Amino acid sequence: MIIGTPLTNNAIRALLLGSGELGKELTISLQRYGVEVIAVDRYKNAPAHQVAHRSYVIDMTDVDAVKQLIALEQPDFIIPEIEAIATEALVDIELQGRFTVVPNARAIQLTMNREGIRTLVAEQLKIPTSRYAFAQNFEELQAAVENGIGYPCFIKPTMSSSGKGQSLVKSAEQLQSSWDYAKYSGRVDTGKVIVEGMIDFDFEITLLTVRALDESGVIQTSFCAPIGHLQKNGDYRESWQPQQMSATSLNRSQVIAFKVTNEIGGLGLFGVELFVKGDDVWFSEISPRPHDTGMVTLVTQKQNEFDLHARAILGLPVNATLYNEGASAVVLSSINARGVEYYGLAEALAIPDTEVRLFGKPEAFVNRRMGVALARGKNIEEARHKAVKAANLIVIKEDVLGE
Repeated sequence: MIIGTPLTNNAIRALLLGSGELGKELTISLQRYGVEVIAVDRYKNAPAHQVAHRSYVIDMTDVDAVKQLIALEQPDFIIPEIEAIATEALVDIELQGRFTVVPNARAIQLTMNREGIRTLVAEQLKIPTSRYAFAQNFEELQAAVENGIGYPCFIKPTMSSSGKGQSLVKSAEQLQSSWDYAKYSGRVDTGKVIVEGMIDFDFEITLLTVRALDESGVIQTSFCAPIGHLQKNGDYRESWQPQQMSATSLNRSQVIAFKVTNEIGGLGLFGVELFVKGDDVWFSEISPRPHDTGMVTLVTQKQNEFDLHARAILGLPVNATLYNEGASAVVLSSINARGVEYYGLAEALAIPDTEVRLFGKPEAFVNRRMGVALARGKNIEEARHKAVKAANLIVIKEDVLGE
């Protein structure tokens, strides 16, 4: 690929649909290779807006709004970064043959709706998953649980992220409230929810999987070292790399990740989530883009997940090698406020081999991710301890003087 100059007629342009913390880091990686980046989100001054060449605020579920913006900007690459997007617009746009949707429009449709990807993986590719069913109303949900899924189980919207709308149901008394929560708290109401049986696993991993061109122009699949993570209410709190696992379970994880990403196709980085118990592995979910748990790669790999995604998109060589053991821990808000202030940054960074990334989100909500602490260590235990300690030293307070 020939790279032009940003803000000129020969620029290579990438349009991000979604401009959160992952989009911000991807913007920085793309700009290092001379790409002009246009960041789009549903609210003003999102993290990637603050570093992109241009930014827009639109309703990304509005087909016409998405098409109009793409017609205006004429990007070379359209890179979806969130679930709540008008995927039918991307299908129409891709059919024109003028723009590249990353990794492709079909992948976005499949992975941004749990029904599509679960059906593909379990029924077409015959890959092990948890027991599951889809329900369009409460009666269907109740029947699915009572006639096979059983308790405990998880109720989730078919389209959501970061645990939104997801709940653990331990008894029939909780089913109605979980149905209501899934219906009204997802990114988009698709008319269905998914109910999944609980798997008795030892741990879960994110296997970052990269589809990139080799020196001969042939697509090759590379795997980063497995990332372990800790979740609370379906949202990640800590991650570490590498997660120790048996050679057999690692091989099975890579085989599953290869089968799914090979079927989806396209170029780029995928976050494949898997459950592991002993040597057994089950598919959970997949994201066709950098993953929040993968932020740990900012301190563990020479080419972090954002660099890998950018390089793969642009047809450049990739190297997924692990260089250091490390961990991440999220910085959460305990308040609802705009224009917050951060205290304790110096104390957090005084911990050896520790980094902090503050996302710069314009508004804080209780339990919203506002930053991440990253740490290297001589082993995972030390790295996790450092990362958690650093994250806990960051205190978020309301600006008493006002905005």
